[in-house]
Order: sequence, then structure tokens, then C-alpha cells
Amino acid sequence: MKSLIQAAVVAVALAAPVAVFAQSNAPLTRAQVRAELVQLEKAGYQPGQGDNVSYPAQIQAAEARVAAQNGATDVGGVASGSSDAGRPAVSKADWNAMYNRP
Repeated sequence: MKSLIQAAVVAVALAAPVAVFAQSNAPLTRAQVRAELVQLEKAGYQPGQGDNVSYPAQIQAAEARVAAQNGATDVGGVASGSSDAGRPAVSKADWNAMYNRP
């Protein structure tokens, strides 16, 4: 019984820091959604036109303008660099030496 209590105390002690970093995923209120829509419309998004062809590009461009106005910075993205995909793992000289090719 004593070991069960100790195990419970250890489990609570280890779980406590996780609860501190938890984010609240509270749903947006109707007023917040309306405010965001107004902000997007001011940035050039026109939801009532029924233009389904340019919808993704139009909303993304408006969101980028709103983010720029709010001073947001890009997070993540593509890292510049190179890849060795397709390159043989063994040099040609080593390959030939392994398989006794001249």
C-alpha cells in the first residue's frame, strides 16, 4: 500500500509540469470571428463574390496582408540547403573494388 501511494505521488509530480504548459483551446466567440472577417475584408478578401476558382489564393493573400499589418513574422518554411538523394552510398572506386571490376 505504501508503494502504491509513493507511485501515485511520483506520477502526480511528473504530470504537474505537463499541465502547466497545456494550452487552452477555447472556441472563438461570434464577435471574434466577425472581427477577423472584417479585418480580412479590409485586406481585400471578398467572400460574397462566389468566385470559387481563386478562393484559396484570395484568402491566403488576405491572411498574409493581415499578418503583415499585425507584425507577425514567418515561422518555419523551407530551409535552404541541398540533398544527396540519388547519390550512390559508395564511391565508384570502392564499388569496383568490392566487386573486382577493373
